[in-house]
Amino acid sequence: IKLTVSFPALCDIGPELFVSPLPVSPPELCRIDEPLCQDENAILSFEAIRSIHKQMDDDANGNVDVVETDGFLREDLNYHDPKAKHNSFHGDDQFISVEDLWNSWKSSKVYNWTVDEVVEWLEAYVELPQYLEAFHKMNLNGTAMPRLAVKNSTLTVTVLKILDRSHTQKLQLKALDTVLFGAPMMNSHNHLKDFMLVVSIVIGMGGCWFAYIQNRYSKDHMKKMMKDLEGLQRAEQSLHDLQQKLRIAQEEHRTVEVEKVNLEQKLRDEINSAKQEAQRLRELREGTENELSRQKYAEEELEQVRMALKKAEKELESRCSWSPPEALQKWLQLTHEVEVQYYNIKKQNAEKQLLVAKEGAEKIKKKRNTLFGTFHVAHSSSLDDVDHKILAAKQALGEVTAALRERLHRWQQIEMLTGFTLVNNPGLPSLASALNLDPSFMGGRATPQHLAMSDDMDDMDEDIVAHGGLQCKDLTDSNGHKARPPKWTLLSVCGMQMKCLLKCWTSKINHY
Repeated sequence: IKLTVSFPALCDIGPELFVSPLPVSPPELCRIDEPLCQDENAILSFEAIRSIHKQMDDDANGNVDVVETDGFLREDLNYHDPKAKHNSFHGDDQFISVEDLWNSWKSSKVYNWTVDEVVEWLEAYVELPQYLEAFHKMNLNGTAMPRLAVKNSTLTVTVLKILDRSHTQKLQLKALDTVLFGAPMMNSHNHLKDFMLVVSIVIGMGGCWFAYIQNRYSKDHMKKMMKDLEGLQRAEQSLHDLQQKLRIAQEEHRTVEVEKVNLEQKLRDEINSAKQEAQRLRELREGTENELSRQKYAEEELEQVRMALKKAEKELESRCSWSPPEALQKWLQLTHEVEVQYYNIKKQNAEKQLLVAKEGAEKIKKKRNTLFGTFHVAHSSSLDDVDHKILAAKQALGEVTAALRERLHRWQQIEMLTGFTLVNNPGLPSLASALNLDPSFMGGRATPQHLAMSDDMDDMDEDIVAHGGLQCKDLTDSNGHKARPPKWTLLSVCGMQMKCLLKCWTSKINHY
């Protein structure tokens, strides 16, 4: 039986199956590279190179031009942008022959690769580490790379035991790319990937740490701002409560004023009734001829006058004040209204600051709910600005509240000392009209920083006393001289009036 086996198949199976003499070298290889025309591996590699060239040479004219290379790269190697590969493959030569391709392959670094370098290429670039042992066993070095770049089932399936067709195709494409365009950047690429991975990890960890620090700082600052905002709201509530108390006090004051007027009217009616009774008794006394009866009626009349004077004294003592001129009441009411105007201006400014601070806080809350809101808030000056606005508004509200308390206490004391109704008044226009003041003069004043009563109040008191109508013309001392007018208080005035009346009635009784 005659056994016929092709030389390429025998050579691909392995050196242990070589039972025939070396294959006859192709004449073309001897012409191109005579020293290698008797080398079995060189002959097999040359045949693989010629097969690759034939695969690229579509028109079979013996040369591979640029167009054919472009089509081969796009269709066979699936390169979408083969421009860089063009320059690497053609260089300055637009037509590549088999000899050019063989010489280019021999000058490649891959041609001189050792078995270990081929194995490294298989593991790192081809990514088929499961076949490392087969490559080691076959001692495949760089010169055998073209044989891996062509379809050779004997080598891949029988010798290397690569049964997966996808692995075979992958190995062939990677080997073809390596033969045509040189060694791939395996080591540099891996180092670059490792470096980029390390850098990415460091940047990621740094970013996470930075985000944690900024988030923590933002939360602390937000807590501080919220505490300030709560304090501001408490100050606002305190001001509202104080204003509510003021309104209640004003209502109670108006009620007391009405009751006071009614009581005064009742006392006046009783006094008038007592006067009428005294007048009736006087008329009876004058119409009586009997001396004893006249004296009796005079005593009864005197008793009625004493009772009326006691009631008047109680009325005046209940007021606990003296009666200054009526003009002073209007001026004090005008002063109160002007001060209220300035207070309202200051209050409006404080409320504006409060509104601005609340709006800023709401904006900060909305920004923190966005994707990058925490970073934006942490790196911007908005937190400090809002914090400053909250503190300013809180201080302004505190000043307004203190001013309101001081004003209420001061005017209550003034009302108690003068006996005037000052807080409840007809209003600024009516007062200005009653005092013959220019309305433009009333509206052109700047807001004062501190509202206080004048230090000339004592002088005003002296003027009021000097021009007042509460005098006792018949009052004399024990020596018959006019007594010096005392300090004009309510009790002293009432006492002088009662002494005058009692003296007059006593003299009349003694006369009778």
